[in-house]
Amino acid sequence: MAGDDTRNHTPSSPRVPRRWVRILIPTVLLLVWFAAAAIGGPTFGKLSSVSSNDQASFLPASAESTVAIDWQKKFSDSGAIPAVVVIVSDTTIDRSELGEYAKLGERLGEVEGVQKPDSGQSTTVAGPIPSEDGYAVEFIVPISEDAGLRDTVGGLRAVLADDLADGVTGYVTGPAGLTADLVNAFGGIDGLLLLVAGGAVFAILLLVYRSIVLPILVLLTAVFALSAAILVVYAFASWGWISLSGQSQGILSILVIGAATDYSLLLVARYKEALVHVESRWQAIMQAWRAAWEPIVASGATVIIALLCLLFSDLNSNKSLGPIAAIGIVFSLLAVLSFLPAILAIFGRAAFWPIRPRYRADAVGDSAQRVSGDSHEARGLSGVSGVWKRIGTLVARRPRVTWLVALAVLVAGGLGTIQLQANGVPQTDLVLTATDSVAGQDALTEHFDAGSGSPVVVVAKADKADAIVAALDSTAGVGSASIFTGTVRPSMDPNAPAPTPVVRDGRVLVNAVLDYEADSDRAEAVVRELRVNLADIDSSVLVGGVTAIALDTNDTAQADLVKIIPIVLLVILLILMLLLRAIVAPILLIVSVVVSYATALGVSAIVFNHVLGFPGADASVPLFGFVFLVALGVDYIIFLMTRVREESLRLGTRAGILRGLGKTGSVITSAGIVLAATFAALSVIPILFLVQIAFIVAFGVLVDTIIVRSLLVPALSYDIGKAIWWPSKLSRMA
Repeated sequence: MAGDDTRNHTPSSPRVPRRWVRILIPTVLLLVWFAAAAIGGPTFGKLSSVSSNDQASFLPASAESTVAIDWQKKFSDSGAIPAVVVIVSDTTIDRSELGEYAKLGERLGEVEGVQKPDSGQSTTVAGPIPSEDGYAVEFIVPISEDAGLRDTVGGLRAVLADDLADGVTGYVTGPAGLTADLVNAFGGIDGLLLLVAGGAVFAILLLVYRSIVLPILVLLTAVFALSAAILVVYAFASWGWISLSGQSQGILSILVIGAATDYSLLLVARYKEALVHVESRWQAIMQAWRAAWEPIVASGATVIIALLCLLFSDLNSNKSLGPIAAIGIVFSLLAVLSFLPAILAIFGRAAFWPIRPRYRADAVGDSAQRVSGDSHEARGLSGVSGVWKRIGTLVARRPRVTWLVALAVLVAGGLGTIQLQANGVPQTDLVLTATDSVAGQDALTEHFDAGSGSPVVVVAKADKADAIVAALDSTAGVGSASIFTGTVRPSMDPNAPAPTPVVRDGRVLVNAVLDYEADSDRAEAVVRELRVNLADIDSSVLVGGVTAIALDTNDTAQADLVKIIPIVLLVILLILMLLLRAIVAPILLIVSVVVSYATALGVSAIVFNHVLGFPGADASVPLFGFVFLVALGVDYIIFLMTRVREESLRLGTRAGILRGLGKTGSVITSAGIVLAATFAALSVIPILFLVQIAFIVAFGVLVDTIIVRSLLVPALSYDIGKAIWWPSKLSRMA
């Protein structure tokens, strides 16, 4: 074997290390990664314990609804989350039956996790409150903030299932019920998402390489990267350094699998190419690593920096996703540049079994050289065959027509962006499957004021309290308003004095029940109106509550979109300029990626509105779609243009474009299909936000791979010629 490892060495080829080095380094690398997987793998199931899906925790501290929450805590030591229990009967509920329902309320109050009463109280559960039509009663059940929300809501539903008679239906809804069902919907992230994503990637790699071993090695690389990333994310979340949510947990898994697989494909392609030119597998892996590390690191760094731009977001859910996803990309890079080369070197050509690449002595040199008199097409497409030769021929013979038609198709798709409705959706529409809480919200709307259990919270000066209540009562959409009096219940004696309002630091708290569902557009419109009108009475007034939280979240997300997009584009432009040593090419590439994003968003808007019938989109969807598509789309541009620059130095720009397109066509297309399939796997989680992100990114990646990278960029670059490298020396080469 020693002789085998030293044959075919050329001055430009990396030297083969000594035998003990070839044994020691791969062994150490494999042991490190297996240890990381052994520790990090089991941690995956623990992520939910440090994850929060509370919308209020994602708002910036400066938001009005966040400040209102801080004031609410001054009026009550409890941070309880209200659950609304709605009981609906097929027949009218007689007043005499309320006593039995009161006993039901006591049993609800005994459920583990429900806030326990102070001395002198029998229960903290408010109710039964009968509806005006006589067909329903409701209870307001406070759930302790430190309780397991999903388990407590499950306990309430178990009581209803056991205690309600035939002809009577019970629901648990309100903020606690809706959040619990949202958490339940995220439950598939722990296993189903990885199973679907991994299965899709394995099937595609099997078709691409027609090898059984190689897909396993690539997937193992991605799984090890994810295990190490999860270990770090879990530690950071448990220490309170980052905020983890169900959506960021799912995106982390998909991003690591997709990115690690993409980078692996580039290294594997270079390795396979090297195995044809050199006989030693060790020399081949070093040659492949040397050729692939720069575009892989550049691509990974671009994604990492783009993700970290989310730290400029005012919305904490966006801000927390940045470092979480960046950690995933870091470990994807490390795994691809350390674990994968080690395992490939050990397997050698057997990794490609049963179709192993054969060493050919006549293939040591590249047949395509700069020969005087040869056309760009002849030099660039020498040795290229199949579909990529046909595409290269099209680009060479009709470059302007090709890029103009490709651009026209992209612009046509981008026109659909005017139909995008990304101004937030009601919480009842977040989960795409039928849930008890949504059914309960419908029942609540039918029989009670729709905002019951989720009132608008107004914090105002005590001397302005009466004027504030009067203004609330006169506002269309407000069903009732009352000043908070603590736990003291009004006396049944009409002659008894009214309870004294609770005053904290000269302020009172007023609860206003709306006629509309707390998470509806109409409720948000009422909150906007109240913030304007009540400020005329008390300039320091605060309007908070569930509706205000949703409103502030949407407004902050839309402001983030305007602020972060220019930052991300500027950062990526600078990276491309440094990588390609040019100005013109990076500008063209940035424009192409933005056009591709607009196309993906426009087509997605049409599909969401007219095919899938979605009620709208979360306000964060355009921003997340932009960050993922632009950052990941630039990956393929980097893969292509670094190879084009490499070939242009040897063959000239136009021939180098054709050569780079032909050499990277298969690997980049495969990578795009893998990434699209990986993100599409997010759609198995029945959360509107994740399904929309899945479609936008999957479709956008395919557009970027098939149209932008295969036709638009090569044809436009070919049409411009060597000027794309301006002002570098390459732009002045013949």
